[in-house]
Amino acid sequence: MTTPPEQPPSETPPPGYPPYGYVPPPPPPPVPGSAWGYPPNSDEKTWAWLSHGGFVVGGFIVPLVIMLTKGKESPFVRRHAVEALNWQISVMIYFVVSFVLMFLLIGFVTIVVLIVLVYVFGIMAVVKAANGQEWRYPACIRFVS
Repeated sequence: MTTPPEQPPSETPPPGYPPYGYVPPPPPPPVPGSAWGYPPNSDEKTWAWLSHGGFVVGGFIVPLVIMLTKGKESPFVRRHAVEALNWQISVMIYFVVSFVLMFLLIGFVTIVVLIVLVYVFGIMAVVKAANGQEWRYPACIRFVS
């Protein structure tokens, strides 16, 4: 038995198919943020900014609890909670050093500067997290990763 000769493709593709020579566009690059590369939703943004802003009421406890609970659900929330936790631990160390430096009188200046930086950086972090952006504290010692 002989096989029928192959026919050249027609000029128009079958219905429902893209035209010949069509190359689909590449998928968009993943967005850093939420799980599966999607931008963070409003719930994730809320938990992220709470992890930074919680220092007012709970110090390092708030980001620690958020990291251990909500951090398992969202990488975006975890990154912000870890950053806030590292910052709070660093600030505690800086306060101890400033207290010791008070005996040399320079500690009175460093503690005032530290208090101002804690609030300025905290507000900046809350704004970044609420907008779904990443934030890294300057002069932060990274204990937790």
